[in-house]
Amino acid sequence: RRKKVLITVFQRGGMDGLNTVVPFGEKGYYSSRPTIAIPAPSSKRESALDLNGFFGLHPALKPLHGLYQRQELAIIHAAGSPHSTRSHFDAQDFMESAAPGAKNTSDGWLNRYLQHNPDPEATSFRSVAMGTTLPRSLKGEAPTIALGNIDSFDLRAGSLQQQARSAYQTLYDQETNSLLSGTAQEMFQAIDFLKEANPAQYRPAEGVEYPRGRFGQSLRQVAQLIKADIGLEVAFLDINGWDHHVNEGGITGQLNNRL
Repeated sequence: RRKKVLITVFQRGGMDGLNTVVPFGEKGYYSSRPTIAIPAPSSKRESALDLNGFFGLHPALKPLHGLYQRQELAIIHAAGSPHSTRSHFDAQDFMESAAPGAKNTSDGWLNRYLQHNPDPEATSFRSVAMGTTLPRSLKGEAPTIALGNIDSFDLRAGSLQQQARSAYQTLYDQETNSLLSGTAQEMFQAIDFLKEANPAQYRPAEGVEYPRGRFGQSLRQVAQLIKADIGLEVAFLDINGWDHHVNEGGITGQLNNRL
């Protein structure tokens, strides 16, 4: 029953769209950014990679250029929050809730999608956030899992792990609160389900390399969950370090390094 999978990557801090997908055909871009603008496409120096005669990719994104040319990549430019807050924290919340200016919105846009498209045959892994806590995008009534590492998705009790699990199961079986007991049983079932599927058995195809660090590991594990065919439909990852201020640079600088 494998479905299409939506993988959302949140670049925390605010990735600069104008220096990432460069409007080199707009004169105002260069007059507004005299020191950090990316040069228009040119064979003589490092410059934007032409997409359609008006927009170009930052040269650090050369691997994506081929995807665009093969029509495997679409770019939606100049899309964002209409709210004028200058708070990065509020802006991130509004992007994840998809409710600009409405701080009392309790759920995120991804969770609302899951609520409005219920699947009675969904597994516990229909929606997964790669990390130790749920992001704002996935908070809400629809069940979802925060998964720090697929190899350690279990009770953390060291050498006493099996004894601890038996004790917890006995404790929750005696619990009169049906919601608490039911949630605990779902947790144990999810642990067993993931162990049986064993997504860690899947290895990248020859020549495929993931970035080093937590983000690259998360990407790899999302691919493993997809290949394990355990019902994944929505996956969320985030990557920090996009709040550059005066250190952004143009061809060089923090933005270049992150891209």
